[in-house]
Amino acid sequence: MKIHNLKEKLFCCLVFLLCLAALMLFHIPCPVKWLTTLPCPGCGMTRAYLRLLHLDILGAFQMHPMFWSMPILVAYFFKDYRLFRKKWLNDGVLILIAVGFAAQWIVKLVMHFSA
Repeated sequence: MKIHNLKEKLFCCLVFLLCLAALMLFHIPCPVKWLTTLPCPGCGMTRAYLRLLHLDILGAFQMHPMFWSMPILVAYFFKDYRLFRKKWLNDGVLILIAVGFAAQWIVKLVMHFSA
């Protein structure tokens, strides 16, 4: 389901940010990791952005190497699911981000099971 109304997009982002704030405020861990004991593909993203707020880019990359992709995905969401005029370029960026998340998740799983 694609959302095209700006007010609905802003509402979705607000709800998402409120959920994140509640998780952080009440020190609730990642629900996926809590239920399965396995790290999810997004585990470490909050810590990466906290490091980025302190201008520690290397530390942010160490926490979650795909932290740079979130602004691109937000722009994609707000620009009506098109960053570029050519569909293949939009698809290529999304595939690159998906492959990046999958690769870092596999590395985290390997580290989890080897520990």
